[in-house]
Order: sequence, then C-alpha cells, then structure tokens
Amino acid sequence: MFLLNHRLLFPDVEKADDDGLLAVGGDLSPERLLLAYKNGIFPWFNEDSMILWWSPDPRMVLFPNKIKISKSMAQVIKSNKFRITWNTQFEEVVNACSAIKRKGQAGTWITPEMKSAYLKLHQMGIAKSIEVWENDNLVGGLYGIDLGNVFCGESMFSRKSNASKFAFISLAKELQQKEYKLIDCQVYTAHLESLGAEEIPRKQFIKILKG
Repeated sequence: MFLLNHRLLFPDVEKADDDGLLAVGGDLSPERLLLAYKNGIFPWFNEDSMILWWSPDPRMVLFPNKIKISKSMAQVIKSNKFRITWNTQFEEVVNACSAIKRKGQAGTWITPEMKSAYLKLHQMGIAKSIEVWENDNLVGGLYGIDLGNVFCGESMFSRKSNASKFAFISLAKELQQKEYKLIDCQVYTAHLESLGAEEIPRKQFIKILKG
C-alpha cells in the first residue's frame, strides 16, 4: 500500500493489491487526476474515507466496434423516443449520477469533492458528458474523461428505462467513427457485459492506453 503526498506521482500499477487498490492519499487536483487516468488509475472512495486509487486486473473495457445492440434496443433507437446532446449539461449529469440509488450501495462515491474536481476537468475540456432527453426532460446520461483516443467512463444514470443504455450505445457509435481504441469501464458488471464490454488483462489495457 502506497501513501501519496504532495509529489505528483503514482507507483507502478503492477504494485496494486489483488483487489486493484494501488495507493491512498494525495489530492484530486486536475493535474493528479489526468496523470492517474493516463496511467490506468482512477479514484474511488466513500465520503468518510481517504482518497483511494485503483488499477484493477483484469480491466473491464468496451472496444467500440463490439457494442451489442439487442433487438429491443434497436427498436428503441429506431422509435426516436430519445434524443442525444453532447457535453451541454455536465454538472446536471454528475448530480444525477450521484443521486441515483444503486443496489448494494448505502451512499455515493461521487462526493462534493469529486464533483468539484470533475467540474474543473470539464472546464478544461477533458471531462465530458452525454445527455439523453425525452421531450425536454433529462432522463439519462453518462460522463467520463476523454483522453483523445480512450474514453474513461465514470458513471451513468437512468430515470427512464433504457436511457443509460441509449447513452452508452450512442457514445460507442460516436467513438467508433472517431476511431477511439476503447471505452474504459473499469470493473465488471453484468449490465456492461450485456452491452459488449469484456475483461482484458491489465497489461493489455495499459499497452493500449500508452500506444
């Protein structure tokens, strides 16, 4: 376990423990966050905890050309029930992600400190959001860190059935056109797997990230 201080550095990701925990401490400055993401590391901690930095092995990712669209989702897309905007309601999306109750979680890891940090990255053009609308109502979306050829997904929310899936599929299609290498989904969920995401070895993930 590595304790970070004011110095802007991280240990090698291969030194993470079996759960993927690499280091504790430090801060959430834009510089440190960007360094973390560029090295396959992300923060994830509760409000009453120190900052925890993770680099799990294996890593859950989606190669954009492998997005899975079920027959029912294809019908939703075709119906034009939802519309997408890009990067127009970032703060609202983050707030919505933090407010959604999630199974097995008592609270949220998207603390006020985290919100402030990602808002700064958004103002720098690095953190971005995708919004899903039904009529004039914001019903879903996601946000993450855009590294230029890899998009690091952070969180998504849905107030209407299929809204977050619609956001994720729309992101994958857009990034496929822009020839992004992958979407970093961080850790396994059955929901992400159903959309085509898969686990790959951390070494492979880091190689793609640095390539």
